[in-house]
Amino acid sequence: MIQFEREARTPSSESYTIYEDGGIVGRIDLHFQNGNVYGTLCTTADADEARIQELIEAIDERLVMTAEPYREDFVVTVWRGSPAGVYSDADFEDDEEDEDDDFRLN
Repeated sequence: MIQFEREARTPSSESYTIYEDGGIVGRIDLHFQNGNVYGTLCTTADADEARIQELIEAIDERLVMTAEPYREDFVVTVWRGSPAGVYSDADFEDDEEDEDDDFRLN
């Protein structure tokens, strides 16, 4: 069964990690604007057209229609690939400190 875990929410957008059978199968970012909903779906490289349609239908039924039941359109851009990681400012601060150590004069 496809499950969604909300990562972030603003007044006009939401981001979810998509799980199935305990594993991550994708991520969806939703943006609500003037009666339309725009989504960016990132899924695994092996997802075929049927799998992508299954994910979009689940997103529409369980996330979009519950938030925007009278939407005019749901437009989804799909990316297929593999996760490269999650990065934050703290990651880059650690790298900068390492670089600073390389250039210090004793």
